[in-house]
Amino acid sequence: MKIAIAADHGGYELKEVIKKYFTDIEWLDLGTDSSDSVDYPDFAHKMAKTLHNNEASLGILICGTGVGISIAANRHKGIRAALIYSSEVARLAKQHNNANVLVFGGRTMNAGDVIGYIKIFLHEDFEDGRHQRRLDKIEQWEEC
Repeated sequence: MKIAIAADHGGYELKEVIKKYFTDIEWLDLGTDSSDSVDYPDFAHKMAKTLHNNEASLGILICGTGVGISIAANRHKGIRAALIYSSEVARLAKQHNNANVLVFGGRTMNAGDVIGYIKIFLHEDFEDGRHQRRLDKIEQWEEC
């Protein structure tokens, strides 16, 4: 599985920890490459383009809190970026929302917890059924 990962300066350190922990994943690192100040929307847009081009099957985005970068990512058609902050949210983001981008806060989350959330998400399946109906309704509004 290839996963794209990107962060602004507030998420750079967490991005590097995640990549080092999950050695069995093929990473497509979209940047940033340091803790120098950058703009999180640039990385959210780059992630959306990467997923739209099928260059990766899943994305992980990180900024200081996870809020700004998730807002920017969710502006793109077909992107379902979920700010993951608990084990339950990690599980439901896959089962109910079929999230394709996981979002974390580099300044607000513990690396050990984030690694656990990623593991949970990767081992879940989308439940389809009534959940797909809801995702279809979201997609209808993306075209307006």
